This record gives sequence, C-alpha cells and structure tokens, in this order.
Amino acid sequence: MNKNSNTYQILYAAVMVLLVGSVLALIYMALKPKQDENIANDTRKQILSALHIAAPQESQVKETYEKYIIQDLLVDVQGNIVDSARNVAFDVDMKKNVKLAERQLPVMKCKMDDGSIKYVLPVYGAGLWGPIWGYIAMNDDGNSIYGANFSHEGETPGLGARIADKEFQDKFQDKHLFLDGEYKGVVVLKKGQKSTTGAEQIDALTGATITSRGVSDMLADCLAPYEAFLKKLQTKPQVEVPGEITNKLVKPE
Repeated sequence: MNKNSNTYQILYAAVMVLLVGSVLALIYMALKPKQDENIANDTRKQILSALHIAAPQESQVKETYEKYIIQDLLVDVQGNIVDSARNVAFDVDMKKNVKLAERQLPVMKCKMDDGSIKYVLPVYGAGLWGPIWGYIAMNDDGNSIYGANFSHEGETPGLGARIADKEFQDKFQDKHLFLDGEYKGVVVLKKGQKSTTGAEQIDALTGATITSRGVSDMLADCLAPYEAFLKKLQTKPQVEVPGEITNKLVKPE
C-alpha cells in the first residue's frame, strides 16, 4: 500500500486511535478500584471528622472507620428503620438522593471510645459556585449536635471555602434542633440577625453570604426529614441485640 495515499493515512490514524484508546481503557480499569477506594476513604475521613476523631494514616482509614461505625441504617420519614445492611447508608449517593421525591434517609451509627452513641446524618446542597455537602453528628439524645463537617467543590478560597474550616464547623457543636419538643433545626444568619422561628443560629461567614445561606438551606432541607427518627431517639431506650456486626445496636420499633 502506498504510504503517501489518503487510504493509508486514514487507516494508520484509525489503528493508532484504537491502540491508544485500548491502552487508556486498560489503565483506567486497572486504576479504578484504587480511585474508588481513595474516594471512599475521603468520605470516611469526613465522617470521622464530624465525630471529632482524628484523621488516621491513609492505610488505617478504613480500619478506623469500621472500628467506630457499628451500623448503617436507612430510615423512613416516620422514623422507622427500613434497612440495616452493611454499608447501606454509606453507599447512598447524596447528589442523586436529594433530587428524589422519596429520598432515602441514611444514618451511620457510631460507638465512641467512652461507649456513647452518636448518629451521623449526611447533608447535600448548593453553594455559590457548586455543590456543598457535609455530615452532622448527633448525640443520642436526638436533639443536640455533637459535631459537623462540611466540604465543597469550588467555593471561593478565603471566603465561602471557609465552611471547611474547623473554626466554622465547631460552632455547630452543642446546638439543638428541637425547642420545647418542636423541631426548629439550626440556621446560619448574618451576625446581628435573629431567627424568626426561634431556631438556634450560627453566624454566617463574613464575605460569604451566599455560601453561608447555602449551608443553612442545606441543613433545613436535609435534616428536617429526620424529625421523626430524632424524636424516637429522645423517647426510646437503646437495646442491644445480636447482629452480624460486633456490638451492633438498633432501636426498637
């Protein structure tokens, strides 16, 4: 075949595209499990951070997570447990979940070193430049916040990006979602503003009004569906029952 002909050049280009494409596909397939594990470990570290558990070395992230998270739960809006399979809460894609008419309500149950129980609730919303998300760790009284962790995709450095700073996140600790037995949530407002509903509030980040409002809206949207579940925590004692996971605890129905 004439190497200077158009047919040869087209065939040569097609073969090269196929070869390069095949090599890239093989590399992607080989690296994907590691990439998926890295993403999962990043999520685990965010959950552990909400629980005030220091980030372990990368090789120990999964082990540390499984030490403290003793059970995954999906609950419904009536507060009933509908699934408790291993990782059923961890595997919920919150980006897709918040768009559903009937959302899944994932809960990760944690047992701390002192034996106390915490419940981690994931949240997902929108900031100024893209999605924001986080995890709210609740005490077993079903009312007070134990810790919070927030992350973002592209908020402005030094402004909205400060939702990921410990200083901002620590302000949520010890805030209450219920007042006199009525669900109020927690809101983020400009300093000097007062909540019109009586909800406990956090001062917004200076210069990041839209991102701060996004955090407030995210909490309002994602935590309210857990009202019945949280009320059950307030009224029912914990009962330990046998399960596949050591020290698994469930709430009685």
